[in-house]
Amino acid sequence: MSQSSDTSSLMSASSQLNLLEVDSIDDKEFDIPQVDTPPTLESILSELEDEEEPFVLEDTCMVNTENIDAHSCDTSSLASSDSGDPAFLRRKKRTVDLNATAHGSVLRHTLLKGISAQIVSAADKVDAGLPTAITVSGVIAVGTSHGLALVFGKDTNQALRLCLGTRTTGCEFGAVSALSINHDCSRLLCGFAKGQITMWDLANGKLLRTITDAHPPGTAILHVKFTDDPTLAVCNDSGGSVYELAFRRVMGMRSCDSRCLFSGSKGEVCCIDPLRAPPDLRDHPITQYSLLAMASLTKILVIGLKPSLKVWMTFPYSKSDPSTVPQLSWQFVPVQKASNPVLAFCKGDTVHFLLVKKEESGTIHVIKQRQLQLSCDIISLSWINSRTLVLVDSHEKLQVVDRPSQEVLETLDLEQVQLVYSSRHFKSLATGGNVSQALALVGEKACYQSVSAYGGQIIYLGTKSAHIMALRNWRERIDCFLKQEHFVEALSLAWSVHEGSAKAVVGLFGDPLKRKAVVSDKMLEILFQFAEHTLKKCPEQGKIQVMEQHFQEVLPVLVDYCLLLQRSDLLFSQLYTRLLENTVAKSVFLESLESYIVADRLGHLPPHIMRDLLDHYHSSGMMDSLERCVVHLDVTSLDIHQVVKVCWENQLYDAMIYVFNRGMNDYITPMEKLLAVIGPTIKAGRTMTDEDVVMGNKLLVYISCCLAGRAYPLGDIPEDLVVQVKNQVFEFLIRLHSAESSEDEQLFPFIHTLLHFDTREFLNVLAMTFEDFKNDKQALEYQQRIVDILLQVMVDNPDFTPSQVGGLFTFLARQLAKPDNTLFVNRKLFDQVLEFLCCPDDDSRHAERQQVLLELLQVGGVVQFNEERLLTLAEKAEFFQICEFLYEKKHLYDRIIDCYLNDPLRKGGVFSYIHNLLSMPGYSPEEKLRVRHKALLCFTELVTFDPCRSADLLLFHFAEDVQQIISGLHDDQLLFHFLSSLLEPREALPPEALLPVEQQLHELQLDLLCRFAPQHLLIFLQTSQHYTLEHAIQLTEKYGCSEASAYLLEIKGDVQGAFGVLLELLRAKLRVVCAEGEELLHDEAALINGRKALNDIIEFCHRNCQKLDQQQREMLWFPLLDTMMASQKQVKELRATHTSEVLKELTMKLLNCMSSFISLPAIIQQILQDPVYGKGKLAEIQGLILGMLDTFTYEQTLLETTTSLLNHDLHWSLAHLRAAVTKGLHPRQDVCNICLQQYKRRQDSAEEIIVFSCGHLYHLQCLQQKDGADGFVPQHKHQWRCYKCSSSHGGRGGASSEAKRGRSTSLAQTCVTSMHHDSAAVAHGRKVFVETTLDPQQEQSWDQIRSLYRGPSRLSILSELYHSSDRSGAPAAAQAAGDGFQLKLSPPPLLEE
Repeated sequence: MSQSSDTSSLMSASSQLNLLEVDSIDDKEFDIPQVDTPPTLESILSELEDEEEPFVLEDTCMVNTENIDAHSCDTSSLASSDSGDPAFLRRKKRTVDLNATAHGSVLRHTLLKGISAQIVSAADKVDAGLPTAITVSGVIAVGTSHGLALVFGKDTNQALRLCLGTRTTGCEFGAVSALSINHDCSRLLCGFAKGQITMWDLANGKLLRTITDAHPPGTAILHVKFTDDPTLAVCNDSGGSVYELAFRRVMGMRSCDSRCLFSGSKGEVCCIDPLRAPPDLRDHPITQYSLLAMASLTKILVIGLKPSLKVWMTFPYSKSDPSTVPQLSWQFVPVQKASNPVLAFCKGDTVHFLLVKKEESGTIHVIKQRQLQLSCDIISLSWINSRTLVLVDSHEKLQVVDRPSQEVLETLDLEQVQLVYSSRHFKSLATGGNVSQALALVGEKACYQSVSAYGGQIIYLGTKSAHIMALRNWRERIDCFLKQEHFVEALSLAWSVHEGSAKAVVGLFGDPLKRKAVVSDKMLEILFQFAEHTLKKCPEQGKIQVMEQHFQEVLPVLVDYCLLLQRSDLLFSQLYTRLLENTVAKSVFLESLESYIVADRLGHLPPHIMRDLLDHYHSSGMMDSLERCVVHLDVTSLDIHQVVKVCWENQLYDAMIYVFNRGMNDYITPMEKLLAVIGPTIKAGRTMTDEDVVMGNKLLVYISCCLAGRAYPLGDIPEDLVVQVKNQVFEFLIRLHSAESSEDEQLFPFIHTLLHFDTREFLNVLAMTFEDFKNDKQALEYQQRIVDILLQVMVDNPDFTPSQVGGLFTFLARQLAKPDNTLFVNRKLFDQVLEFLCCPDDDSRHAERQQVLLELLQVGGVVQFNEERLLTLAEKAEFFQICEFLYEKKHLYDRIIDCYLNDPLRKGGVFSYIHNLLSMPGYSPEEKLRVRHKALLCFTELVTFDPCRSADLLLFHFAEDVQQIISGLHDDQLLFHFLSSLLEPREALPPEALLPVEQQLHELQLDLLCRFAPQHLLIFLQTSQHYTLEHAIQLTEKYGCSEASAYLLEIKGDVQGAFGVLLELLRAKLRVVCAEGEELLHDEAALINGRKALNDIIEFCHRNCQKLDQQQREMLWFPLLDTMMASQKQVKELRATHTSEVLKELTMKLLNCMSSFISLPAIIQQILQDPVYGKGKLAEIQGLILGMLDTFTYEQTLLETTTSLLNHDLHWSLAHLRAAVTKGLHPRQDVCNICLQQYKRRQDSAEEIIVFSCGHLYHLQCLQQKDGADGFVPQHKHQWRCYKCSSSHGGRGGASSEAKRGRSTSLAQTCVTSMHHDSAAVAHGRKVFVETTLDPQQEQSWDQIRSLYRGPSRLSILSELYHSSDRSGAPAAAQAAGDGFQLKLSPPPLLEE
């Protein structure tokens, strides 16, 4: 078909498109640039196509490259719209992550313009109908809805070669529903919506066969497919059946034999796929079986058509949505140097893979492989090569998936394709729609005939277009990035191809070395393009920071990939030369080298690069970075003179040491220079700066490395130099004088300096070095020489502190304690050091000298001393820790107690020491006895130091000696605190902790409490029981503890005596309140004390009135009332208004409390007899009278409310009981729940049925038999229970469930007599109730009432209130008056059903 015809067809088709009408667009609003001459449709269609890519007529990946976001390639294709601001993405700093691969545009999506235009033109001009199916092989065939098959060439023009069929056959056969081309592209099979199948010769367009009887009529062809055998095909109809079509030609006559492979009555098949081998695998052993995969709605089947029909495998689906579409696809996959077919299938969101292998025995073995889990339902599944699948989900999103890694490489939106669906054929609308609902539901998303894969290409059929998808070769994918100026992503993708980790790579051939060389050349080309682009895009004007940021995003990437490709020559020659044009680029480049040098990825720099690097870092003040670079670079690339000069000027000592060591094998000069820096400061005794401390530590580490054979700061010293370096360092350290010595210089200046800088760390360096000295005579000589010099320098030298001297001898003691020790140290030196440390006349640094000597002894130095002399010196110097160390060694544990008691810093540890020694095993009884005796002698001192911990110690270990210990405490105050701790309640005490004289101790403590803490006396009396009552009363009366006396008298039973004590206490406090009248107006303390005293005596009266008669009660309450009234009279005379009001309030409270025990007339008579109120006016006692009347009113209201609630509850209960037992029963069903037959079996005999309140119905005879079988025989007819409800196991229980199911017991039993005259009523479904009886057992009724009434009874609320008031010891009236309690008299709501 010519280009002009294509153009005219497309123009005519475009005129038929149903486009939406849109309003005019404002160019200014949307910022649309004006165009002088708008393009015409002819000019667009006449644009030249790319000759190298015959199918790339329109590459959607190249469209709108300005708005493509490369960062979205992981989730969407490069053709997707922009998801961010490109300017911001360019500003974002790039980092090289070799693990994050940018896949780029994996698929080339091409619109087949020629075919698309001709499809639209054919539908418009010749009424060919809309496209319905497509298949591809050597040609592309498209079926239409009017029964035509259009065959197009695969050349550039995509010309229409054949138009198969006519509109007449289309009317007869219906739409083309399936297409298939054989392997040599000579035959085309067409399946139709009305069930017919035709075969066409693709060479001349001749109709070879029309098959109408291959399957039952009335079903549409869903699939028809050739196998590898050109005489064998398979088809699948809308009835769910699968048939084999065998083509024959006998005597020039063509025929077709049909055989049913799978019947739809056993499960409907909706997808089939025969295994077809590619041309290079035609001889594969598996092809002789002619395998066919079938997908039904419930499972997958793999069968063999040859040599005989056989089922090789069935695989059921997991649970999925019934509307999901089953998918099948075969692919030969290389596995272990052999290619075997793999079947991919899915239904829903999970893709399964089955590897099919032919065993040597001739059987087929199916191996299940790792499945692929997605997050969407799949409607199309195709292999595009042996490692890559292309899926389409239910939202028409195309996903490219790498099968080995299960990674989604790209996502495309196919919405613009407008896929053709086969719903009409799955519903078989052309034949009347006689299909199952399940198959019709699957057909809603079926697009099997719209997708066809062949030779690494996949064609998708739309309603007005055809699209082809193919994998881009690796160069195209990289070029896509380059066209969008995404150089970093292009390099990342290229590197993944170089390393073999890229996915879906095509177009790369040859052995691995050749492939890497090709990709490497491409990467170098990209690097140069990237550099040129960076320099070109550099902002010419602006801040230096902006230019630096611009180059910081690029130059590290260039350096990284050049080093990965091992092409540092290009990096430092061509690329660096090009960057020299821009000073900012040069600076950023040199600074970016640091990270690679430090990581040891770049160890050698050309001289000119090293020179520029040194100059730049020096001029920029980046000294730390320079030092880090120098110590990692090959020394041969350094200008030693220049580097040493810069390092010394800028105090880069690590770099200087590295250059001297590696460049000149000089390990001594660095030490000389460092000692020359810190030496003068130490010698002058000045405080060292932070820089001096860092330098001194650096020097110690350097010496340690040299002596251990390690290089500083990194690596190791060459093996042939290790011994030489170690000897040189020792010779340096033991020099008598330095090179530039003065007259006043001390001997061994270097050791002097190091010892003064940090004695402990220098000795640690020597100790680590001495660990390596074994069988080395020269080294052992140096070791002895060093020790002699240390002793010569430090002993008898006042410049060194005791800590420093002790550190030396601790170091020596450790060395001497080694089993292979060869050192010799004069023992007199140890004695000399001992006398120095234990000098009693020197009080300075006491703790330091003791700690030093203790460390010396702990590391084995004790063997160097005379222990008796050491102990004597330690005691004189008051070195108690040293004494403890020696006593413990001699097992004199009792003397250690004195060490703790005499040491003010550790005195508190004596308790733990005594407890642990007496508790722990490992000590002899004699040793424990001596410690025990010593502790008893010192117990008074222990109690004086800490009474609480002394009490604990006594309870655990000295309980039997408590009398002796108590007698030794002569200070009553100390004894009081000790007894308070001793008698304090404890938990989990051992049995031996019981005190033998506990009563005496409690009485002694009672006496002490009365004297020193009377406020705690009452609590002690209430919690303790170890005292005699008479003795306690005498003590409390002796010391005037009124509250305690009243408590004890109450316990004794002397109520009047206790009342008299409390009343006297109240009167005393009221006298204080009334003493000064208005002067106490603002002093609330006296009023609070008076209120408390009154409350205490009222509580006392409440507690005791229950067991007293009326006369005895009046003897309590009336004196109390008289006391309160007398205080009111006194206050009234003083005219203290505030105090008078408080006392009236307290008197009113007293009257309310009295009313519970004393009658109101008696109270009123007592008030009137009082001289305060007897002669006054009524108004004076009006408040008291009204208060009592209010109490009476409250109690009367409470009684009436209680009576009303009781009557209402009783009426409600009886009413519900009557309603429950008279309610009619409605059976749930008309059958007996035991025999499951209708309740009326015979009309000629009378039979009784029983209906329970639960609705279950039984024959009386069935219920009797069942209860008799269960061992339960009712005593009379009113004890029936529902068989189903009363059983806890579904009707297999008897009387055992009686107490559990009150609801199931019949409240009314109905006897029905079936007679002839009732047959009409029975026929109409009515039940005749003859008699109704009431069950005499009311328990079930009450259970029903309680279940209906869900709230608590209002009477029970009042009962609970009454009982709670009884338990609290005060009546309800007192509670209401005293605590502000208010009873809500409104009844609670009824909760009825």
